[in-house]
Amino acid sequence: MKTTLTIAILLTIQSMVLAQKPRARDIGIPFDGTPGKYNAITDVKGVEVGFSTIIEGQGKNIIGKGPVRTGVTAIFPRGQSSVPVYANWYTLNGNGEMTGTTWITESGFLETPILITNTNSVGVCRDAMLKWFVEKNWIKEEGWYTYPVVAETWDGVMNDIYGFHVKESNAFEALNTAKSGPVTEGNVGGGTGMRCLGFKGGTGTASRLIKIGDSTYTIGVLVQANFGQKKNLTIAGVPIGVELKDTLNSVVHKLAQTHYQEGDGSIIVVLATDAPLLPHQLKRIAQRITLGVGKVGGRGENGSGDIFIAFSTANTGAFNREKVVSVKQFPNDQINPLLEGTVQAVEEAIINALVAADTMEGINGNITYALPHDKVIELLRKYGRIK
Repeated sequence: MKTTLTIAILLTIQSMVLAQKPRARDIGIPFDGTPGKYNAITDVKGVEVGFSTIIEGQGKNIIGKGPVRTGVTAIFPRGQSSVPVYANWYTLNGNGEMTGTTWITESGFLETPILITNTNSVGVCRDAMLKWFVEKNWIKEEGWYTYPVVAETWDGVMNDIYGFHVKESNAFEALNTAKSGPVTEGNVGGGTGMRCLGFKGGTGTASRLIKIGDSTYTIGVLVQANFGQKKNLTIAGVPIGVELKDTLNSVVHKLAQTHYQEGDGSIIVVLATDAPLLPHQLKRIAQRITLGVGKVGGRGENGSGDIFIAFSTANTGAFNREKVVSVKQFPNDQINPLLEGTVQAVEEAIINALVAADTMEGINGNITYALPHDKVIELLRKYGRIK
């Protein structure tokens, strides 16, 4: 009992330390817009996030043995409620995967949580989610069927990706640990082994409060950032990547995939809002995610899977198999602030992922260095973005 209690206390302390890591605003990076309480996707009421992180071994890559630098991230639109939400999706460049999107296009609804993992673990996570539904009796109707939404980015530079280390238990852990409140960023969950714009990337989040008339709406974003070329990294309008082109270059040994090019990777963006948007309007929101990715240096390169999904937690009674229902629709002529908030939140979520990520050594001694906070602040001062 004492040993179990000690472990529980240590895990709690570790979680608190991770949650308190400095974020982009903490080190002085300026952003437009007003964030919510946690500056996270969980600022949208009901949204919960969970993780499973796998970090094991070091040295030469032996397929099936490691080293392992990967994991799973889970996002619940309505917490533990299985009531579907209006949703839509968009892809900037399609060299990637997000399952279940054809039915989202057709039906207008997202009916499951969202899992994000590495490229080779989409299948196991999809199947695990279905089994989790059965074990938890999560969908409480007879004869149900649904299409799990699972997305990926490629962590094969750092992780033994062909060793298939993500198991059903990892998907279960991410689903079972989902909660509201602060969200851990950087080398965590599906973002554990990811690289972004020449530096260590991974999981990031941000939010915006949007006041329109007498109402205030929230936009929350979570990213798994694994994209882009170092030369294009831009923070607060400053060409950080150009300025740091010869600084902390990652050590990447010859990869099995000889066709790998700088900029290959991917980014998955999940956007939540409580604004009463219908599926066609959520498509418009999802399209604007591209502008936030572009602001920090994303170009939608050929080898990148840039796939985005947006959902609304409003209209809780919209999903009904038998009855005609009435829903609220946000006026298109008032939507511009939501579009702008989307761009702002995506930009900050990506930079938060970079700021939170730690230097990591992966397979074959490959090292991806963390963004140097002090040098970034020096450059922001040099360009007059901060005093």
